[in-house]
Amino acid sequence: MTEVRKNKIQQALKQIGAQVEATNLLELDFDGIAYNSAEVKKNYAFFAIAGYKLDGKQFIGDAITRGASCIFTEERQDGLKVPQIIIKDARFALAHIAAAFYDNPSEKLRLIGVTGTNGKTTTTHLVEHILSSHGLKVGLIGTLGARQQSTDTYTDIKRTTPESADLQRLISEMQKSGCTHIAMEVASHALSLKRVTACNFAQAALTNISQDHLDFHKTMDNYWQAKRILFAELNSSCHQQKYAVVNQDDPLFNEFVKVSGNTVAVVTYGWHRTAQISVKNYTLEAGLSKLTLETPQGELDLSIKLAGRFNVYNIMAAVAIALNEKVPLSTISKSLQTFPGVSGRFEIVSTGEKNEPLCIVDYAHTPDGLDNVLKTAAELVKAPGKLIVVFGCGGDRDTSKRPQMGEIAELRANEIIVTSDNPRSEEPEVIIANILAGIKRTKDVTVEPNRAQAIKTAVSNASQSDIVVIAGKGHETYQIIGSETIHFDDREEVLNALRLRLSLKP
Repeated sequence: MTEVRKNKIQQALKQIGAQVEATNLLELDFDGIAYNSAEVKKNYAFFAIAGYKLDGKQFIGDAITRGASCIFTEERQDGLKVPQIIIKDARFALAHIAAAFYDNPSEKLRLIGVTGTNGKTTTTHLVEHILSSHGLKVGLIGTLGARQQSTDTYTDIKRTTPESADLQRLISEMQKSGCTHIAMEVASHALSLKRVTACNFAQAALTNISQDHLDFHKTMDNYWQAKRILFAELNSSCHQQKYAVVNQDDPLFNEFVKVSGNTVAVVTYGWHRTAQISVKNYTLEAGLSKLTLETPQGELDLSIKLAGRFNVYNIMAAVAIALNEKVPLSTISKSLQTFPGVSGRFEIVSTGEKNEPLCIVDYAHTPDGLDNVLKTAAELVKAPGKLIVVFGCGGDRDTSKRPQMGEIAELRANEIIVTSDNPRSEEPEVIIANILAGIKRTKDVTVEPNRAQAIKTAVSNASQSDIVVIAGKGHETYQIIGSETIHFDDREEVLNALRLRLSLKP
């Protein structure tokens, strides 16, 4: 470990109030960080963190056997042969020590965090696209994985927002490869579990707040307050130019603005002219949004391959972020005309043949998300066409949203096929019953637990004037049934069903 790194780690140890046994703070030395004992190598520091099912203290012995040179723990352990560092909060300590170990990489670039219930993935991809068009090298971290401007492929990072040690390493790698900006999705879990603690954000953006993850947060108050942490911590970021980009139309708008602090410039966006970035005109044509935005730099005319009012909000957030990074309006305009869209977000799947229904795959897995997608799809239906929706809900997750999504499907769609999503440890039939509790009608409602068969049924029975929405999984290429993860891609299943439909034509 270099002297510079040692000094930074010493500062971090003091900051977290660490107590070291069996060695002096100044003698503490390690070559890597791990919170999973299986990843420990010689001379690593091991952090014993309590997880959902297992407690890291159980694996201290294994970590030492694998070569750990010191242990960070919230409770003193007897009989250890290596130094132990007692800390009050292992997650908080991990974040700060990891940031110091990787030389505080978020201080050396512009880290842009986007949080909210829906729209994070689309907004970060829009930001990446605009900033890249301006000649900047941009990193991307989120639900689809991580990537840099130099590659079109994503690296799997397992979570929307990685654990703090993994995140600091990833930011460091991107910074060393030349990235000047990173657009990152910041999940509520990550904020609650301190994964982004010690990150220096240059911008924080809020898309919207609606129900999600109540299996973890328990209440809506807990949920949105977790999201708000990103804005509360923005004030202490080292960057001189800091911005809070907030959706003025969200009911909790003021709650996010008031915690941003007096060192942060607040930029608002919304549908109405009172926002700094607002909508002057908007029309939807065959999956193409045509709109004019009012901005502090003048009007912005766009024709973009993103459908729906909900996507207009994502566009406005991205435009605000780009303007804050001093990207000219002309560059923003040109770049958005070429935006290719995002995998599994209102993605149209087609064989290219005529006379087939319009099939849309979307990640919508919350009540608000499903409502937005179905409202937008309904705008595209031409008489005598119908709107058909295929969806389910994930197992081992918030159960209260299931009947709500059933109610929304009944309100928005002409035909409903309720199926399985990722049931995990729950029985699919139980999840489906929860969804059906929100549906009052019995006509044009089909139950088909086999998701592949449900998609096949919807596509096969649809007329060429119908629109079929397959919601819930979007970009995912797997299905989790029990403890087994199998290959499953909604887009592949739609293509299979369309090809079968074509082969059966007289």
